[in-house]
Amino acid sequence: MEPLLSGRIKTLSTSQTIAMSERAAELKAQGVDVISLSLGEPDFDTPSYIVDAARQAMEEKFFKYPPIVGYKDLREAIVRKLKRDNRIDYDVNQIVVSTGSKQSIFNAAMVLVSPGDEVILPSPYWVSYFEIAKLVGGIPVPVKTTIDNDFKITPQQLEAAITPRTKLMIFNTPSNPSGSVYSKEELSALAKVLQKHPRVYVISDEIYEYINFTGNFAGFAEIPEIKDRVITVNGVSKAFAMTGWRIGYMAAHPTIAKACAKIQSQVTSGANSIAQRATIAALDGGKQKIQYMIDAFDQRRQLVYNLLKEIPGFKVNMPTGAFYFFPDVSAFFGKTFNGTTINNATDLSMYLLEEAKVATVTGEAFGNPECLRFSYATSQDELKEAFARVKKVLQF
Repeated sequence: MEPLLSGRIKTLSTSQTIAMSERAAELKAQGVDVISLSLGEPDFDTPSYIVDAARQAMEEKFFKYPPIVGYKDLREAIVRKLKRDNRIDYDVNQIVVSTGSKQSIFNAAMVLVSPGDEVILPSPYWVSYFEIAKLVGGIPVPVKTTIDNDFKITPQQLEAAITPRTKLMIFNTPSNPSGSVYSKEELSALAKVLQKHPRVYVISDEIYEYINFTGNFAGFAEIPEIKDRVITVNGVSKAFAMTGWRIGYMAAHPTIAKACAKIQSQVTSGANSIAQRATIAALDGGKQKIQYMIDAFDQRRQLVYNLLKEIPGFKVNMPTGAFYFFPDVSAFFGKTFNGTTINNATDLSMYLLEEAKVATVTGEAFGNPECLRFSYATSQDELKEAFARVKKVLQF
């Protein structure tokens, strides 16, 4: 007899970024030479000074259950980081450390959103935002942006999207998948709208904060008028090449932080003890110690921009953060290549995988079905080869 699963799991979609990565891995296991530009994972190793801190933690026998909210000295390091880099003052009781920033986002959505509440998602959005909103009983409300405006939501769009049922907006800067970075002025304009709607909260996902080529970074919580309604989420996965260490954190109003700790206590308890100790070294080291990675990403960004511009049919802008390009590929829709008709971005993504052996992610996963996401978190040689293959199989 087939197991009777809940309605909740039946309506939940699988992450298309992970699905494409798994499909690429399957082909590689079969001996197929696939270049994966699908997964947002730095190709660098975790820096040695962070690994050394983990080794020291093992020698000091940090083997017991850690506190639910994270070690106090780690939360103090997070407070220092937020003061130093973001000009925001928090107390340690406003910090909750979780098993990756995805858990931080889920925790916050879980404690804020009641069934039937609306969750605004500027589109393109990270794939998990939509499913998390559904999972906690919310109604996702995508707000479409386009490449012509660098994929940024305007104050007018935000105002139009807010209804009496709106409870939350999940916001990402720098953005995955578009690479867009909001300026302080742009955030302030959005904050003026939010000031008129005191029931609406914001989860500000800033996981790509350091991978930012504008020279400046601003977060929603810097705006005093709405700080208490902002849940700042960050982590060490992207900037410090620590994806497998699984450490994220949030900074929020004490009542929200306490509620998130309550949820976490019944789900995962505290995050990995050794990884927490390593994270102290990462955060105290700051951006300057991983500048070499940021510089490498910037060089790759310039390279990929030029490579994409050489392929007719791609409408591309220059992203200013993260490590993705999100070109509009609608010019290919209705075209036939090597006997395959491209009807949408999903068709194009599969075509590139099968014919060029290059893995990408369809924009449909991010709420912009006319786009395709390319990750450039890999070497310049692989990027050159990947886009040479793409260009070859997309000749008009």
